[in-house]
Amino acid sequence: MVSARNKMVLWARSGGRCQYLGCNKSLIGDLISGSDTLNAAYIAHIIGREPDGPRGDLVRSPVLVDNITNLMLLCDPHHRLIDREDVANHPEERLIAMKLDHERRLETVTAIEPQRASHVVLYGARIGQHDYPVRFDLAKEAMLPERYPAEQRAIHLDLSGVALSDDDPTYWHLQGDNLRRQFRSKLNDGLARGEITHISLFALAPQPLLIILGHLLSDIPAVAVHQLHREPQGWRWRDERAPIDINAAYNGRDGSTVALKFNVSATITDARVEAVLGPTAPVWTISTPTPHNDVMHRESDLAAFRVCVRQTLDRIKAHHGENATIHIFPALPVSAAVELGRIWMPKADLPLVIYDHNRTAGGFVARMAIPGATAIESSDMTTRISTHA
Repeated sequence: MVSARNKMVLWARSGGRCQYLGCNKSLIGDLISGSDTLNAAYIAHIIGREPDGPRGDLVRSPVLVDNITNLMLLCDPHHRLIDREDVANHPEERLIAMKLDHERRLETVTAIEPQRASHVVLYGARIGQHDYPVRFDLAKEAMLPERYPAEQRAIHLDLSGVALSDDDPTYWHLQGDNLRRQFRSKLNDGLARGEITHISLFALAPQPLLIILGHLLSDIPAVAVHQLHREPQGWRWRDERAPIDINAAYNGRDGSTVALKFNVSATITDARVEAVLGPTAPVWTISTPTPHNDVMHRESDLAAFRVCVRQTLDRIKAHHGENATIHIFPALPVSAAVELGRIWMPKADLPLVIYDHNRTAGGFVARMAIPGATAIESSDMTTRISTHA
């Protein structure tokens, strides 16, 4: 017989949820009902209550019958699974591991301090012919234990149901206009009133849109920008990986039409930039020694990137003058693209024209601009801009 005390301890340690791996079903309603006929919550024994029961033992069963380390809270289907339907595949070691994993996770979550609440912001936009929706459940998992969602829903900035691909100029007007409108309606007021004090951002979209999103956020509010990793897939930072080197270089040419290319997730040659800006264009490059699409693993890598970009923007302005324009050619991880927009300072930095590589067009095409533009109408050097009121 399990004592009333240990029943209470087990319910508390399990958070009133099924401890079977991957289930986590809430069983609180069964506790409140108090009806044996309606109750779907069970206190199960890892070492069987009886020596001849599931995983029973002649010596250990009577000793552990009321031992909290031997008890699991399970829903009805999983209780039947481990004790009747599939006993052989649920040995003691497997059940202990499930119990400890569940209880450690609950302890981690409940130990988070109230000031670590963060509003989850999700943004996804079609890349090429494919949609990449950003999921709230994966975002929540990546935040813990440093942060937890301030609300049990995310703030979505994306525009659903857009069939246009990013090689269509209409796409950039539609997505750029939507992003600014959604930001104003869903974030501006909350930030201004202090109702939103911290943002956890999860974004996956073409790089010009990510840079614009960063520009809208700015570096004033507290924002944790997350990076989607491919191998293994997930949004959680992996500080156990080796840090990357971020460096800046300059080809020494003078002029006011300046290229700043980023060789971080891939390599962009000077020739591809010169095909757009001309053979005499000054080219600055921010790069890592081994660019690839899964290069940024540590939050400190993103911090190093911010420092390098800030210094480079200052050097470009000092060298090329107040009247220069910086043309951005990005090959960046999603988090770095957002941070590039956040770093830009409206009163101090030169204007940006942001390019997207388009295979249909055969190269880079100017798509967005900072400050104050929805999308670029023409990629020639007059850079006609459709301003957003």
